[in-house]
Amino acid sequence: VQLEESGGGSVQVGGSLTLSCAYSSAYNDSTTDSRICMGWFRQAPGKEREGVARIYLIRGKTKFRDFAESVKGRFTISPGNAENTVDLQMNSLKGDDTAMYYCASGSQCPYGLSSRSFTDWGQGTQVTVSS
Repeated sequence: VQLEESGGGSVQVGGSLTLSCAYSSAYNDSTTDSRICMGWFRQAPGKEREGVARIYLIRGKTKFRDFAESVKGRFTISPGNAENTVDLQMNSLKGDDTAMYYCASGSQCPYGLSSRSFTDWGQGTQVTVSS
């Protein structure tokens, strides 16, 4: 699966930004429905990569989603308006949200928000939050 992020940029503290990830296809096999687990990760300079949010879709319908504690109540993840896209809506942004954001996908998410759940990765998009 190929992934491409868009929507990064600079925003002031308290502002909002929406990231979008376009994926080439869901995962299919002969016994299961079209499914995909999409995740967003971020990595700030000098810090470890952090799982931010994930969403599990079967035939384009959301089965579950969850978030890191650091973004709960501020970020949402959902299927995008365009086909084969997933959006990360980020509200009430803080300076600590500044990072390179990566989209990732896997056929399922057996390890939650761990990077081990995901097999394919995008190139990343930068988000900078300034005061």
